[in-house]
Amino acid sequence: MPLIRKPTARPAPEVTEAEILKALADPDPDRRWAAARDAAAVVGGGAALAAALPIENDARVREAIFTGLARIGTAETAAAAISLLRSDDANLRTGALDTLRLMVSRMHELLPRLLKDKDVDVRILSCELARSLPSPEATNLMCGVLDNESDANVCAAAVDVLAEVGGAEALPSLRACELKFRDTPFLAFAIKAVVDRLSA
Repeated sequence: MPLIRKPTARPAPEVTEAEILKALADPDPDRRWAAARDAAAVVGGGAALAAALPIENDARVREAIFTGLARIGTAETAAAAISLLRSDDANLRTGALDTLRLMVSRMHELLPRLLKDKDVDVRILSCELARSLPSPEATNLMCGVLDNESDANVCAAAVDVLAEVGGAEALPSLRACELKFRDTPFLAFAIKAVVDRLSA
C-alpha cells in the first residue's frame, strides 16, 4: 500500500503594516478587531486608531482600539482620548477615562491642564482620574481644585476623590471650600463628612 503524504501546510501570508491599518475600516468586525489589536505595533497606528474610534460602532472593536491607544501611550493618543471626554456618547466618555487611567506616566502632565479645562464636564471627569494617583499627589491636585474652582459640581467631584484617597493636609482647603459654598447644602454636607473622617 503506497504511503500517502500529507500536504505541507503553507505559512499564512504576512500582513503588511498598510494592510493592518486599512483593515480598521473593514466591513467585518472580526477583521477590524484583529487590526485594532495589531495596530499598536505599527507605525502610524496611533493616528489610525484615533481616527477609527469615533466612527466604530462595535463594542468589542472599540475596546480593542482603546486598549491600543493606551498601549501606545503617546501625547498623540492621550489627546485622542481627551477629545472624547467631550463626547455626547457615554460609552466613549467611559472608554476614554479608562484609557487615560492606564496612561499613568502621563497623568502628571495631563491632569493639571485637564483640571483647568474650560468645559465643566471635562473638569468633573478629570477629577476621577486623580484616583489612580498616589494619595499625596491626588490630595495636592484636588486641593488646588477646591482652592480655585468656582463650580460647585466640580468641587463636589474633588471632595468625592478626597473622601477616598485624601490625606489630612486637605483639611484647610476643605474648610475654605465649605465656607465658599456655604449656601450649597449638598456640597457642605459632603465636605463635613470628609472633614470628620480626616480629623478623626
